[in-house]
Amino acid sequence: MTASKKPKSDFKNPVVKWVDERLPIFTMMEKEYGAYPTPKNFNYLWNFGAIAMVMLMLMIATGIFLAMNYTPHIDMAFNSVERMTRDVNYGWLLRYLHMNGASFFFIAVYIHIYRGLYYGSYKKPRELLWIFGVLIFLLMMATAFMGYALPWSQMSGWGVNVITNLFSAIPFVGDSIVTWLWGGPAVGNPTLNRFYALHYLLPFVIFAVIFLHVWALHISGSGNPTGIEPKTEKDTVPFHPYYTIKDTFGLGVFMFIFMAVVFYAPLALTHSDHFKQFDSMVTPEHIVPEWYFLPFYAILKSFTSDITIPLTGYMFDNALVFTAKLQGVIAMFGSILILFVLPWLDTSPVRSARYRPLYRISVYLLLLSMIVLGYAGSQPAEGLMLTLSRLGTGYYFMHFIVIVPFLSKHEKTLPVPKSINDSVIQAKGSK
Repeated sequence: MTASKKPKSDFKNPVVKWVDERLPIFTMMEKEYGAYPTPKNFNYLWNFGAIAMVMLMLMIATGIFLAMNYTPHIDMAFNSVERMTRDVNYGWLLRYLHMNGASFFFIAVYIHIYRGLYYGSYKKPRELLWIFGVLIFLLMMATAFMGYALPWSQMSGWGVNVITNLFSAIPFVGDSIVTWLWGGPAVGNPTLNRFYALHYLLPFVIFAVIFLHVWALHISGSGNPTGIEPKTEKDTVPFHPYYTIKDTFGLGVFMFIFMAVVFYAPLALTHSDHFKQFDSMVTPEHIVPEWYFLPFYAILKSFTSDITIPLTGYMFDNALVFTAKLQGVIAMFGSILILFVLPWLDTSPVRSARYRPLYRISVYLLLLSMIVLGYAGSQPAEGLMLTLSRLGTGYYFMHFIVIVPFLSKHEKTLPVPKSINDSVIQAKGSK
């Protein structure tokens, strides 16, 4: 047997060269993040994927240090959080970074998702890339909900009680699921221990799925604002230094805003009931989840009437088909699960909303409906707020189930540039 030739490395640094000849990790990084050809027309909305990745790493790092001082027991959890804030060196900073980091992580991901919706980043050949992204979003929501429970405050304890109870609406197996989530007949110490273990584990699962997400991205290539695939070298530029600099600038602006919140308004997004220890005998006047859950919470609360069908001639006058609770649960989870099949709902050959005027309006209205749902979700489900929740929910599902498929077949699109390079030249000429 003849020994295979060692790969030659072009790196000048002797240490880097020595490592790369034995484990070509630097060659891989150069290929995937240095010379990697990237569409030359990215705008700043493309920064938020990298920003989300940085926020995840920040959340993992701060979470590990917070876990060293946290006690997952219903009698000690609240006091351990207060102790780490007041007595542990820089514990206040770690907590505020972690607590507000969750909000800014969701801000980055929501912008990232909306950019994908606007520019058609879910279309062929990027279906699997999109599916991995939606899976990451689901895992994020699960992780955030479990982290929301850990301080065991009045708001978080009752939030866990209410949200986990929703699974009881599922016919036949609902009560068993709730008992499994609780670890017993009621929310208690087993519940907190399970949530703590999963909250610590799931970020690493998210990291693994992000690896697949990025891998799929580098196989199918990045989308771009025109929705046109690169055809020649004129359509692309190397990722470094062009987009490493652009991402660094965008990240710097984002982190400046984030740090301003951490140092000057760390509790701006926190409900006052988070500073009271959980009391199972006192129900809060209004249970409000974190802001990033509010649109989906409004969808859940928009269903208030049971659906029944008459059974004339049988033992009962009416048979219950769907309770309001079950309808809300189906709609809430369905509002996220429908994103998985979006690549097959939108069959338009044109990707970008730049060249789809009616679709562009519908995506703007979708954003408006999410904002309305977010506000309605923060208020009691009655009167005008209930009406807004129903209108927002109706449009949300109509957008994906009716409008998108209809426009895919009947919308008259605008002329699409022949190449990315042509679109850039046109944009410069119009200024």
